[in-house]
Amino acid sequence: MLDLLRSSFRSLFIRKFRTLLTVLGVSIGVLSVVVISCIGQCGTGVVTSELESLGLNGITISVSQEEKAYAPLGEDELDAVLKCDEVEEATPVLMQTTGVSTKRYDSSAFVWGIDTTAEKIISIQVIHGRMLQLLDIQKRQHVCLVDESFAEQAYGRKNIIGKTITIQGISETREYEVVGIVKTGTGLLQNFIGEYIPTFVYVPYTTFQDVLGRTGFDQIAVELTETKDVDKAGEAIISSLNEKIGLTEAYVSNDLAKQRASLMSMMDIVTLILTAVGGISLVVASLSIMTIMLVSVSERTREIGIKKAVGASRGIILTEFLLEAAFISAVGCVVGLGIGYTISFIGAGAFGIQLTVDWSFIAGISLFSLVCGMVFGIYPAIKASRLKPVDALRME
Repeated sequence: MLDLLRSSFRSLFIRKFRTLLTVLGVSIGVLSVVVISCIGQCGTGVVTSELESLGLNGITISVSQEEKAYAPLGEDELDAVLKCDEVEEATPVLMQTTGVSTKRYDSSAFVWGIDTTAEKIISIQVIHGRMLQLLDIQKRQHVCLVDESFAEQAYGRKNIIGKTITIQGISETREYEVVGIVKTGTGLLQNFIGEYIPTFVYVPYTTFQDVLGRTGFDQIAVELTETKDVDKAGEAIISSLNEKIGLTEAYVSNDLAKQRASLMSMMDIVTLILTAVGGISLVVASLSIMTIMLVSVSERTREIGIKKAVGASRGIILTEFLLEAAFISAVGCVVGLGIGYTISFIGAGAFGIQLTVDWSFIAGISLFSLVCGMVFGIYPAIKASRLKPVDALRME
């Protein structure tokens, strides 16, 4: 076996430039698969971080579309939810897409009407100023929290505590004093597609009720106690609310963690499809192994004839050529993995994204690369092993 390895390496190194080009082709194929996979991993990580920053881990209670005109969702329902054994914390939520502006800047905004308990569920991270206080809620103060992206775009700096912004209402436009700057997730999605993602603004829900001319809520966000069955906990809360007003299907619960998991599954599928597309380039690159090996067989017919004349069996010739194909695939895979992950880590670092090495993926792509090399090397190897010594020696 050692002699076969020496012979295979010697044959490859005699034709250095040709071998280098073949290795380079396989490396580019592996590199493309690695980079595409890492882009998918980074994208999934960024979206997961953004969703977690919005508090998409508990459940929300809302009124069903069929019973919207008959089922209330207000303070009494909030108290009823808080009394449920499955509930750790609950907070009212109002939501409205509207326009916000300063003297020099206009933007669309997603305005949240929240309570002081919202930060326990929605994961609001205040980086400057303060969170909304009980006095703000009770006195329906015109104060707000804005995200740091809006602050930088509107005033060129993150800390704009004390400044005022204008929020468009249903019947009137009012000014709100900025009392806090919040950081929403990594902010990467806003950096990449900021024109499609509105600014986040948080105001006291009581103030927002006045602005919208309403007394109820859009939703009640619920943080559950430690429970293994979120669906059953949601059903218990809904049942309690339905019983309270004497209806059967007035309220619905949404498991936000399950919705996030579904979204992540979809992103994983997209990443898998993109990786498969990248894998096609590896298959195409592996075709060059067959081409080079066929050329090698034609050039080494006399050598093969001599080896068979002195006693080399078909199995030995077959093994020698397969070892050459395996060596080209292995070296190309290692080089491709090295360059691919280097590029991916540099790119991820530039955007502040944490990238991890997936060893199962490395094992999978290495095996796939080796199998491709062997598959496309088998035909030239069989062709070489079937040469007859007499015919081979006749050829120059």
